[in-house]
Order: sequence, then structure tokens, then C-alpha cells
Amino acid sequence: MDRLKIALISATVCIVMSAQAFLVEVLALTTGWDRGLKDEGAAAHIFQLLIVCQLPFILAFLATADWRRLKSVLPPVALEATALVLVFGTLAYFKL
Repeated sequence: MDRLKIALISATVCIVMSAQAFLVEVLALTTGWDRGLKDEGAAAHIFQLLIVCQLPFILAFLATADWRRLKSVLPPVALEATALVLVFGTLAYFKL
């Protein structure tokens, strides 16, 4: 497998995992999932796993991206950064 394919797969996995983390937040907000618990519930643990499991893929993307062609590298980085800002912004706004 060549470097560009690894970078593309890594970027895609990161973006999908961020979208899933946002979906977990939305489900927890709309359904009241794990509300009123004294400790963290399943929703919080799923969210944490989705965020932490992105780290190896982010590192793989950073290691395999063709940094000489910034036009091909910047869109996935910007999309992932936007997704993470959306996820953590929602988390902070609703104090989940």
C-alpha cells in the first residue's frame, strides 16, 4: 500500500470517528441517555473511545501525507479540525 492511500484512509477514518462522536453527543442530548447518573455512563465512554482512538490515525496521516502538495493535505486537516471543534464545542456548550 502506498503512502497516499494510507494518508487517505487515515484521514477518512478520523473524520468518520469525529462524526460518530458528534452523533453520540446528539443522541445523548435528545434522548437523555445517561442523564442523572452519579458517574459517567456508556455515552461518555463511547465518546472518549472515539476521540482517543483517532490519535493513531492522525499520526499515520501526519507521517504519510505528501507535505510538498499542501493543496491535497489541507482539506482533510481542515475538515478534521472543524469536526473536532464542532464536537468539543457542543460538549462545552451543553456541559455534557
